[in-house]
Amino acid sequence: MRRTALALSLLAAACASGSSEPLDVAEMPDIDAATVLRHIETLASDEFEGRAPGSRGEKLTVDYLVTQFREMGLQPGNPNGTYLQQVPLVGLTPSNFTPLTIRGGSDRPAAFEYRTDYVGNSLRVTDRIALENSELVFVGYGVEAPEYEWDDFGDMDLTGKTLVMLVNDPPLTGQDGQLDPDVFGGNAMTLYGRWTYKFEKAAELGAAGAFVVHEDVPAGYPFSVVQGGWSGEAFNLITPDRNMNRAAVEAWLSLDAATRLFEMAGLDYQAQKTAAASRDFTPVPMSLTASLSFDQAQRTVDSNNVIARLPGSNPDLADEHVVYMAHWDHMGVGEPVDGDAIYNGAMDNASGTAAMLEIARAMTQIEPAPERSVLFLAVTAEEQGLLGSAYYAQFPLYPLATTVAAVNLDGMNMWGRTRDMVVIGLGASELDDYLREAAAEQDRVLVPDPEPEKGFYYRSDHFNFAKVGVPALYKDDGIDYIGKPEGYGQEKRDYYTSTDYHAPSDEVKPEWDLSGLAEDAKLLLAVGYRVANADEYPEWSPTSEFRAIREQMLQAGGSR
Repeated sequence: MRRTALALSLLAAACASGSSEPLDVAEMPDIDAATVLRHIETLASDEFEGRAPGSRGEKLTVDYLVTQFREMGLQPGNPNGTYLQQVPLVGLTPSNFTPLTIRGGSDRPAAFEYRTDYVGNSLRVTDRIALENSELVFVGYGVEAPEYEWDDFGDMDLTGKTLVMLVNDPPLTGQDGQLDPDVFGGNAMTLYGRWTYKFEKAAELGAAGAFVVHEDVPAGYPFSVVQGGWSGEAFNLITPDRNMNRAAVEAWLSLDAATRLFEMAGLDYQAQKTAAASRDFTPVPMSLTASLSFDQAQRTVDSNNVIARLPGSNPDLADEHVVYMAHWDHMGVGEPVDGDAIYNGAMDNASGTAAMLEIARAMTQIEPAPERSVLFLAVTAEEQGLLGSAYYAQFPLYPLATTVAAVNLDGMNMWGRTRDMVVIGLGASELDDYLREAAAEQDRVLVPDPEPEKGFYYRSDHFNFAKVGVPALYKDDGIDYIGKPEGYGQEKRDYYTSTDYHAPSDEVKPEWDLSGLAEDAKLLLAVGYRVANADEYPEWSPTSEFRAIREQMLQAGGSR
């Protein structure tokens, strides 16, 4: 980067202000919790119908965000002069499911019922999906990780077969009987534990079908979340081959259904699960076949990322960008729960979108203005597999080599002030140092994710920026609440996961206290502002899997 020009500009700014000290967090504009709440109430209202991509709720949401950005005086973020980046999606709605019929073994054919025993869909863009007597093979955790000397597939030809896989990473233990921190992240989920990886690996191996066994604890959410999230229309980015390289069926089995399935094969589920947690594991043919079919309705949807831009005040640095991002979408209208079919998504993620809007307003008021440009990116289809951010990462509106950092807001603190702030993937990059310094100015500390086994780092939009090398920060709520009893924070986390996550009950609550949200958002405001004025780009940690990608990108782009 142009360090000399930046140093001169900082000197000029210091002379003009009479001080060379950076703005303290307390000197920055306050985040107005009442304004944030009004945004949430609008975005999560029944009128917005759960903000599903391609719906009337999308139009209302996009119009609302564009209006807010325009009224703040922010420029259109798309160089074409609009606030929109069109994201082409294909929507697939399955229907007329037959039972999942299992044949073989000593028992008569068994029928496993849709929703009760399994849920699933297909990414193939075709009218009819079918598995026909596809051989079932248990492939343990469905992981191939050469760096850990791990291969669950061996030399078996899995073409045309249906793979049965366990959720999460292999739980490899050391000599002390504890999870080995040097293999698959210890108790922290890695990319290999994500169901997205498992389905992609099944496609790579030419499998006809893929079933992941759901268990509440390792998955991090109950089977009801899967039932809700995998019902109805599913979206994906449109590819030239119409996704025909994917397995025909990508599905989940309930733990009860999986246990019965293994019994039909003459296998003990728990014993096989134990055996799978070893490098010596080899695929286990189950001597069973699976048959399943369903119809699919198709439609193409031009959804939208919404993006606004605050130009940098330093002409030499204005082509470099700090990105704030939040996903505006949720689940739309779905299966009724207690008579309510609108999945409002108040916390997930009207709260993050509303906080980003208020950060944007505050950023326009900071003096002196940030040296680099700042983008505010509201992405679509996060709930469909991080599709909006994936599309931006594939087709960025501004070069990724000069995208300095990304700050992701996905689910904010709705329950009051905390003494701490959780950082997902703490230590991944120097962005954590910026956040730690700002938090200290609020007499707060950073703490690691208390639930690393749930793999949150791979479940939100910042991950698509990280995959292409851009340092990305993802904070979560603190757990040490001021004025609350010990364990209050974890209690709120557990309740939300079990009751409100991806459910119609994720609505605005009268007992919310957004004072903690306001403090958290002010810290993120400080991080983005300071990175926008920094002499150096923030870097990934030396052990980060994304560091090499970033270094190659910067060398190729001639930045820094």
